[in-house]
Formats: sequence, C-alpha cells, structure tokens
Amino acid sequence: MSKPFLSALELHQQIQAGERSAVEVLDETFSTIEKLDGQIQAFNALTKDIAYATANQVDQKVKAGETLPLLAGVPLALKDNIHMEGVKTTCSSKILQDYVAPFNATVTNHLNRHLIPIVGKTNMDEFAMGSSTENSAFNKTKNPWDVARVPGGSSGGSAAAVASGQTLISLGSDTGGSVRQPASLCGIVGLKPTYGLVSRYGLVAFASSLDQISPFAMNVSDLAALFQVIASPDTMDSTSIQDPPQVDYMAELNKPVEGLKIGYIAELLDAGLQPEVKAAIEKAIQTYRDMGAMVEAVSLPNIKYAIASYYIIATAEASSNLARYDGVRYGLREMDDKDIYQMYLATRAKGFGNEVKRRIMLGTFSLSSGYYDAYYGKAQKVRQLIRNDFSKAFSQFDFLIGPTSPTTAFKIGEKSSDPVQMYLSDIATIPVNLAGIPAISIPCGFDNQHLPIGLQLFGPHLSEAGLLRTAYAFETQTGLKNLRPEALATV
Repeated sequence: MSKPFLSALELHQQIQAGERSAVEVLDETFSTIEKLDGQIQAFNALTKDIAYATANQVDQKVKAGETLPLLAGVPLALKDNIHMEGVKTTCSSKILQDYVAPFNATVTNHLNRHLIPIVGKTNMDEFAMGSSTENSAFNKTKNPWDVARVPGGSSGGSAAAVASGQTLISLGSDTGGSVRQPASLCGIVGLKPTYGLVSRYGLVAFASSLDQISPFAMNVSDLAALFQVIASPDTMDSTSIQDPPQVDYMAELNKPVEGLKIGYIAELLDAGLQPEVKAAIEKAIQTYRDMGAMVEAVSLPNIKYAIASYYIIATAEASSNLARYDGVRYGLREMDDKDIYQMYLATRAKGFGNEVKRRIMLGTFSLSSGYYDAYYGKAQKVRQLIRNDFSKAFSQFDFLIGPTSPTTAFKIGEKSSDPVQMYLSDIATIPVNLAGIPAISIPCGFDNQHLPIGLQLFGPHLSEAGLLRTAYAFETQTGLKNLRPEALATV
C-alpha cells in the first residue's frame, strides 16, 4: 500500500520518534527504486549493504534513546563523480568503469557522520560534461515528467532520482549549471553554493575553478537541511573557505522578504526564452512585489560573453585534469605493449566519449603555444568583467533573479547533433560559476505541456542564508513545492 508523500525532514522526525524504523524506510526506498528505475535509469549502481549498515546504526541509536544528527535515516543518492570508499566511481565513463574509490570524499564523510544512508551512485554526463545526461557511457537517464525527454545535466541522475521519488534528497556537482538546470527541468530545488563553501575533496575534477558539490531536494526546507550537513571548511581542499560565517540555514528560512531589493537581469529575460518560461519569470517578479519586495530591472552587460568565456576556461581546465587518465596509473588500459605512446592513444580513444574528446581538444588548443593569450588569457579577463558586473549589481540589490533554463525539458536526441545548441541550455547558469557566487533554482510554474519551469535566484558571496529565505518565501507564497508527476506522486 502506498504511503503519503513526506518531506525529508518529516521522515527524519518520524524515525527519531520511533514511528518508523530506518531499515523499514530503506526497504521501501529500494522497493521504489526496483519499481521505477528500470524506466528512469537514474542509478549506475546501488549500495545496499552500506546503506543498511547505516540504517541499522540509526535504529540502534533510536532504541537507546539518543538524539539523531540532522537527516539521519533519510536515504540519499550520490552522483557518480563523488568518492565513496570501496565503491566504484565511474563518472559514467568507460575509462573509469572498474575504478573503485580508495577513500571517501569529505561530503561522504559528512553524510556518514549524520547517518544518512547512501543508496547508490547516480548516472551523469561523462565527467560532468553535458546538459542532458545523454553523454553517459552507460545509460540515458529519463525525465520523470516525460520519459521521452531529458532530465537535464550533468547531474541528471541525481535530479531524476529525487523527482521520481526514488530518494527525497541527493547530491550532484555544478560546474556551469549541472545542478540548477536539471533541478529546473525536473521540477525540484537545487543550490549551487559559493565557491569554496563545500569541500571538493573527493570530487573527480572537471574544471577545478568552477566545480562545486551541490544539493538537490523536493523543497527549500529539505535543501537547507542537506546544505547544513555538507557545508564546512576542509583543510584537505586548498580552495575551501577556512573561516566561513557560522550560520543556521534552517533558522533563517522564516524571515520575511518585505523590503528586500531584487533585480531581475534584463539580458536573461531577452535571451530567447521559451514564451511560457518568460511568462513564468514575469509572474514570479510580480509575486515578489506582492510580498513587499522592490523588484527592478538590472543590466549585466558582459553576461552575453559568459558562454564563450566558460567554454574556453572549462575546457582548458578539463584538458589539464583529464591528462591523468593515461592507462598507466589507474582506470582502463588498452593495448598494453612496448609502445607507450600507442597505448596512450588507444586507451584514451576507447575510454573517452565524443563530448569529452571534443572538450579536451578545445581546451588543449586554447592552451597551446601562440593561442594562450588570444583565447585563455582573454577568457579570464572576461570572467573578471562578469564578476565586476555582479559586484556592481549587488551594490544596488540584495538578490537577483532570472530564468534557470531558457526552455523546459527537451526531447532525448533533440540537441545531440548540435553541440552549440546544447551549450546554450546553460546560458543563464554559467555566469554564476564564473563569478563564484551562489544561486538556487526553484519551481515557478509549468509550460503548456505541464513540464516544470525553474526560477533562478542569485546572491553575493556567502549569502546562502538569504537566498534560501528568499526562495522559501516564494515557495510558501505559491505552494510550488514537493512537485511530482501525477503517476508517481504516491509510489
């Protein structure tokens, strides 16, 4: 018999109260995965033994009358580029299909300390390079709202797992929109934190100056709780912010937004949006005005160069980071003979997919002698101009808003043959990663095919508490939370 939908926090409270056991919850979770994932294909692998070991610890603590840590007992899905000791980390690539992680990522340690059962590793675009989860070497994850459509990417598996109700929370990574864009397309909530606020130790690198591990949830409250679990300084990550402000993100949620100054980014509203997306964003602007916020247009003139800048910087960093996959140290080795050069070529030719090869070649070109200053150097200068635009805007406004994705979920295969059109899917999300600022995507409506639309909120560095509060106010005002396709709502 189907149980009514619960939030992650409500489920945690029931477990703490002894109303349900963590093992029982896990039984139901794996039963749901068995029913749904053959169609959705969100998971690359399940980690049942590890999850049940954690759930048993939770039940023992409840039986002993102990207070559980935040979100203990709530099953979680983990993107397959985040290390979990003794479990494969494949990055959905053939070159790492048999690689077993020898250590935990820092966020994995945080999850373990909070006794959050990790039920499996989720599918993704290979090495997080993509916007649709079609670039996986293993499966094409489907959007739970319409299985003929993509869930977004690169964290499509983690987003689809939550949107389909296979788990209530998950972790992905966001390099150019890889959490916010699938959150938008799947009708859930996704946060990209300030660069350095969540440790990257144990995250397989794509573009090191852009990557951030990021949470997904069905609603803002659950998202705030999961973010509270994973955000902390880490001496193992040299880019970690070592002395961040101590904030109770959940305690900040109920503060009013009346009097806030919010700017809507004019360039993003004119970025060729699907008509229903533009209408939903304009309605969201009015909603904030109705709640007492001052909302006015703001211009970020250099944002139009963000895509070009990003695809030079990100591919350059990818070309450097992926040089380590050479068939010598770990991962796939092809043609193991005396000619090491041929072994390199054969290993990388077989191990990497077409999109990864494309980005390695683009990045190698922009870093090559005679082109570095013309491409990579200029892209970094443009990056600084984009940062300056955001700084100027935040001197006038508390937060900014705009669309998350220019369209709702597109058909599988629709953009596969046109990389430029695929790259443009991230036109509204990429500027955030270049600037290193936080942003959140929340549901704000539906198109005429009842596919979800996402609203993106941008904040200055370390403004996550205010961002979550501003998102929570919108969610409360509109009732757009815990959205799930009707056929899956009670599974």
